[in-house]
Amino acid sequence: MAHGRNKYQSRENRARVREVLMREWDPIGVAGVPEAVDEYDRYVGMVYVMLMDHRATAEAIATYLLGIATHHMRPSAHTLLAERSSRAATILVGLRPEFETH
Repeated sequence: MAHGRNKYQSRENRARVREVLMREWDPIGVAGVPEAVDEYDRYVGMVYVMLMDHRATAEAIATYLLGIATHHMRPSAHTLLAERSSRAATILVGLRPEFETH
């Protein structure tokens, strides 16, 4: 159990990370598509570890998200992706204190 978090709390927090990635980051535009609800799950774990265990900054998380989007998904709107990555990262870092109190 990392930093005193139990499995239930960690699962709940990761679900919130998933929601932020889908709502704010969504580099391939699948938010609202029921079949794609798990599209970004492969990134949730790393983002959560960066956020909670590594105490990563919003800039570090945004860099990770932008790298994933531009190198693995290859969408064309780089400036928009940078903005979306930054916004998602800022929201996630803002959730850290709440995650820590669970």
